[in-house]
Amino acid sequence: MTIRVLVADDQPAVRSALRLVLDAESDISVVGEAGNGAAAILAAQELRPEVVLIDIRMPRMDGIAAIRELTVPVVALTTFDLDEYLFGALAAGAIGFLLKDSPPQLVLDAVRAAAAGRGLIDPAVTPRLVARFAAVSPRPAGPELERLTDREREVLLLVARGLTNAEIARTLWVEEGTVKTHVSRVLAKLGLRTRVQAVVYAYGHGLVAG
Repeated sequence: MTIRVLVADDQPAVRSALRLVLDAESDISVVGEAGNGAAAILAAQELRPEVVLIDIRMPRMDGIAAIRELTVPVVALTTFDLDEYLFGALAAGAIGFLLKDSPPQLVLDAVRAAAAGRGLIDPAVTPRLVARFAAVSPRPAGPELERLTDREREVLLLVARGLTNAEIARTLWVEEGTVKTHVSRVLAKLGLRTRVQAVVYAYGHGLVAG
């Protein structure tokens, strides 16, 4: 199955470079391009991509605003290595985050991970995520956490530790499809959109150590 990708960036040269990298793969196809966030939302509605690669800084509507409106997995891109972009993108619902100078293989890995429902964060910024978790005092969990069953809470903790659905299935001795169902229910009950947000939630509320 070919992964349909929409590329959104205000610089045509960047879009062309990303298209060149992505279209060279037999399992990935760029189905469209957009030059700003508003155009990306319209293109996503029309073209139905499986993954959107979107720049954070764009005119008319920036990437973070667009991410909030997009309903497909999004990998955020930026030239600027700033915390406000990293945490803003993840809070908005991005499933992955890459710097524009990331190696081409990392871009491909991020697209494939996003299509499979997994998040991939550029290793260059991962230490800051860990530092943020360690520096911020955990917030008390709200009533939404009480909606989780014991098994769903267990799945949340395993997601927060970075396990894939397959690894969680092996850990809990259940089918992978069962894990997918649990993850979907966890996200719905906590009001979250992505696994990355679930990780942030778990750390931010002191459910796992930073």
